[in-house]
Amino acid sequence: MGWLWAIIVGLVLGLIAKAVIPGKQHIPLWLTTILGMLGAVGGNAVARAAGVDATAGIDWWRHGFQLVAAIILVGLGDRAYSAFRGTRRRA
Repeated sequence: MGWLWAIIVGLVLGLIAKAVIPGKQHIPLWLTTILGMLGAVGGNAVARAAGVDATAGIDWWRHGFQLVAAIILVGLGDRAYSAFRGTRRRA
């Protein structure tokens, strides 16, 4: 069940990140999910380092760190994917 939750959380974080980033992203859904999963892992590491990984109730700080990490990774992943595939950006 851990892997299933990781995929679901990665998908949700990746889709939110794509919605927040301005413009159209050219990365496929599978790459969005993987980058969202990596963002969740990176956000957890930052939250643990900041000392806010386990709080009473909902861990808003941890989720915020996860979302910021996912936004950064999806943005960088889109640039790398576009450069690799030769996709032209339209304004």
